[in-house]
Amino acid sequence: MFVPKYSMLDTLINTLSKTITLTSQDVELCKSYFEPLTVYKNNIVEEQGKTPEYLYFIARGYMRLFYYDNNGDEATTYFGIPGTFIASFLSFIHAKQASENVECITDCELVRIARPNLVKLIDESESFKKLSLTIFEQAIATTEKRANNLATLNAEQRYKKFIEEQPLLLQNIPVQYIASYLGMKPESLSRIRRQIIS
Repeated sequence: MFVPKYSMLDTLINTLSKTITLTSQDVELCKSYFEPLTVYKNNIVEEQGKTPEYLYFIARGYMRLFYYDNNGDEATTYFGIPGTFIASFLSFIHAKQASENVECITDCELVRIARPNLVKLIDESESFKKLSLTIFEQAIATTEKRANNLATLNAEQRYKKFIEEQPLLLQNIPVQYIASYLGMKPESLSRIRRQIIS
């Protein structure tokens, strides 16, 4: 289905308005600095080993951060859901080579902002300065929480916590990505799921 580009910007502005107070100038800055685009499923928009160029807002669809480990296996580290931002956050902030890929799991409607434009936006708007801090703090907190869960919970506990906290992801994310996010093989996750159901 074709969705007019302006609706993606509207979704961004409406979502931001729930978190920060946007002046009419802020809205105009949004429209001038953010760029809407549609990306199909399984496409990588930012590559591991390259400096990230954009911060993405997900108007529709699901995304993930992942990297290839020493065995060449994929390890998912973060999921992006509708109404949230995604990037290889620390690499984006510091303009350094990314250790992760940013991939669309489903067809996605995105609104992106280039790093130089985000810097300008933060300089020009106090509201966006506060928002950017919130976005990056939440992303870092999520990453730390996952690392803590991997270190302190067994596989079944990690899965139960995941379905309790992220029920929507179960319906929209392939099992192999959830398994890698939880630090296990797909067959291990399938066994745990069978045990919970039985």
